[in-house]
Amino acid sequence: MSMDKYTMDEVCDRGEQIYKNHIKRFVEPQENGKFIVIDIESGDYEIDEEELEAFDRLKIRRPVAETFMTRIGCCAAYHLGWGGAKFSD
Repeated sequence: MSMDKYTMDEVCDRGEQIYKNHIKRFVEPQENGKFIVIDIESGDYEIDEEELEAFDRLKIRRPVAETFMTRIGCCAAYHLGWGGAKFSD
C-alpha cells in the first residue's frame, strides 16, 4: 500500500503559498481563467486552458511531482451552480 507524502490540506496550503508568493505577480491578469498546475516541492508549474494538458506537461518534466491545481484569478478551479466565475482584479 502506498502512503501519500502530504495530506490534502498540506498540498493545498503549500500550493496556495507558492502561487501567492512566487507566481501570481507573473501570471495575473493576463492568464486569468486558465488552469495552473504547480509542483509543491520544486515550484515548477504549467499553465493551459485545459487542466489535463497542464498536468501532463508538468508530469513529463517532473514525473514524481506533488501537484496542486487551481484556476488563475479565481478562488476555485471549478464553479458549481448558477452564475459565472468571478476573477480577481
